[in-house]
Formats: sequence, C-alpha cells, structure tokens
Amino acid sequence: MFDLKTMHLALLQLEEERKIPKDKIIEAIEQALAAAYKKDFGKKGQIIRCHFNLETGTTEFYQVKIVVDDSIVRIIPEEEEYIPEEGDERVRFNEEHHIFLEDAKKIKTGADIEDEIIFSLENKDDFGRIAAQTAKQVIIQKIREAERSTIIDEYGDKEGEIISGYVQKIERGAIYVEFNRAVGQITFEEQIPGERWNRGDRIRAYLFSVEESARGVNLRLSRTHPKFLELLFALEAPEIATNTVEIVSIAREPGSRSKIAVKSNDQHIDPVGSCVGQRGVRVNAVTSELSGEKIDIIPWAEDIKTFITNSLSPAKVTDISIDDNEHKASIEVAEDQLSLAIGKGGQNVRLAAKLTGWRIDIKGNGLPSELDQTGGNEDKEMASSNALASAISEAIAENKESQDEIIADFILPEDETVEENNETEAIVEEKVEEEKE
Repeated sequence: MFDLKTMHLALLQLEEERKIPKDKIIEAIEQALAAAYKKDFGKKGQIIRCHFNLETGTTEFYQVKIVVDDSIVRIIPEEEEYIPEEGDERVRFNEEHHIFLEDAKKIKTGADIEDEIIFSLENKDDFGRIAAQTAKQVIIQKIREAERSTIIDEYGDKEGEIISGYVQKIERGAIYVEFNRAVGQITFEEQIPGERWNRGDRIRAYLFSVEESARGVNLRLSRTHPKFLELLFALEAPEIATNTVEIVSIAREPGSRSKIAVKSNDQHIDPVGSCVGQRGVRVNAVTSELSGEKIDIIPWAEDIKTFITNSLSPAKVTDISIDDNEHKASIEVAEDQLSLAIGKGGQNVRLAAKLTGWRIDIKGNGLPSELDQTGGNEDKEMASSNALASAISEAIAENKESQDEIIADFILPEDETVEENNETEAIVEEKVEEEKE
C-alpha cells in the first residue's frame, strides 16, 4: 500500500528542512488514514483511530467508545428531537460514541467514567477518491500545525532579541523579512524614517512579539524600539553585555537623535567611554546601523539635579530648581545657550524630559556665557581694533593741523564733486544714444 523507501526519504527531508519531528509526521499520517476510513466506512458519531507501522507499512484501525453513565448522557429515541432542559448539561446518548459503565466493566475490568474502550475494526485499503482527498488535506493541515509549533518554539525563545534576515518584499509600506523557515514583518510605524530597502538586502531588527494567527506565525519586528538601540550597544560594548555598564534609560526619536543614560557598576570603568569606544568606533557602529541617527551618551546620576543637568548636554546650565510636587524642573541658562538647550524644534529638551521622566522648563537669565566674559579670539581682535582706533583719534586730536590735512585728502570740494557727477551722466547718455542707433 505504501512505498516505504519514498516515505522514509520524505520524512527525513521534512525533519531536516522544516525541523518537524518524525513522530509528528507519522501522527499526521495516522489521523489522515483514520479520517479516510471514517469517510468511506464509518458511521455518524464514531471515533476512529489508526496505528501505522513505518517499518512494515501495515495499518490497524480501531473504534473508541467513551465510558459514561446517566449523569453524563440521556437516552432519547432517534425519532425525537433533542431539546436540552435548562440547567441540564447531559448530552444525547450515541451507541457509536458512548458505552455505559456496566457494559464497559464486562469488557475491561476496573473501567471508570470517561475511560476509553477500544474495539478493533476490519482493515481497509480500497479508499475512494474523496476519502483520499480528505486524507491529503488532513496531512497538509497537520504538517502546517507541526511546522507552526516548531517555529513558535524556536523564535519564542528569541523574543526580545535582535535577529537578522533578508528583505523578501515591500508591500503597502511594510517590509517582509525572510528567515530560515519564517517571515517577519516591519510595519511602517516600526521603520526608521528615511531608510530605503531593496529586495535581497540583509536587515537586522528587534523581535518584540511572536504571534500565532490563522495564516501562520507572525514575527513582529521593529527598528524604532528603544530596546533595539540598547541591544546594538550590547553587541558593540562587552561591558554592557556583561552588565558592568548599565543603560538606565533611553529617549529616542528614530532616525534623528537619541539620548541614553548610562551608569557603571564598577567604579574603575568609565560608562561613557565604554559606549563611545576608542576614537568613537563603538558609537559610530551603532550610528551606522541606525542610518546616521545621532546619539548623546549621558552619565546617569542618582542626584536628580545632576542627572537633569547632564541630560541637557551639550547646553550648560547655570541654575536649576526642583518642584517635587509637580515633578517639574526649572532650568536657567545663559542667553546664548538657550537655543542650544531647547534644540531644533525643541528636540533637545524633549529628549531630556523623556530621558529623566521630569517636566523641564527652560529660560534665559540674560547674562553672557562664560565664553563671552573671558572673550574668544574674535573678541580679542575687536578689542585690539578699538584700542588702535582710540590711539589714532587721540593723536589726531593733539595735532589739529594734521587732522585738517587728513580731512582735506579724503573730502573733495563740492564744485569738483558736482562736475564729476555731471560728466558721468553725460557719458551714460551718449552710450545709450549710440546703442539706439
């Protein structure tokens, strides 16, 4: 009846490629044969099972009956319609499906309620076309269920990790990522703005959910999740992977800018330096993976004032006051630091508020910054110019005659200026007339 050599090869292939255990496939074959038998030779309500011997290729069919009593079933003639009474959970007795306890004890000593009593059936191998089609559908369905179960077992353990795959297709804004035996989806909301992917590109994403649906297993992926940023740093920085350096909080605007607060569990290790790496190699690797997203690494501090001050980096805070009742921090910065503290479109202060969990109000104090007070190169050059001009003015004031001579050199007499102007106008008019001719 069965080509055992071909069947063994098929079972081996399914086990290697789809990771479906051989026992699951044999179970699917047995259920398919039982369904085919019931389709052609069974009766309504029968429970038919099959045992398939893979070594010999033989099959054994048997019927199963459930042991019941009057508390579980009601005996009603077939010609009468069964209408359950209110509060009565008993079902209609079916002699093909049920067997009373007294009769079951005659067959099996020690039988009890809801036990199964097995009756052998005549073997059949001449199934019709419809029965064969039924068996085929059962096998396909059971193999899919087994494959789905193995995928859930495999990727369920990877939930909360970064996984790599290839872009299978892009449809309606969603990216479908192909893995060994499963397909994941990155919805438009979970994609970094501005990224462009093509079919076949290798892509990494954060697996945040494994869902089972009627169509199969759905792996939900994200590249905008804050955990994705944390795990990327864990891949680049061994100190984070071993929890020597800990990322306390993350504030992220995907594709634009992020802030992370880090602390060290070892006083001999610099948390910020561990994340940045030598010459910025670690943070640059993460930035490249996130398509150029800027990352500010902030040292976490137990003192909330210090933490909020650090979170507003690169702006310098001159004063800070905390309102614990409203969970709000009032910040004062120098006037020239105000725009830097707020950031483009309020991004810097917005990320700082997300990072710390506090409301932050910023205002300028009207004072110049430390740089202005000490003076930069431009200020020094301006001061030198002013001093030189002042010295020349004093020298000219001391010698009135020299001053008159200087003024005479630079100021033309009024008559000469008028004549020059008249000559210029005449020349222009002549040129215009020549062009007309």
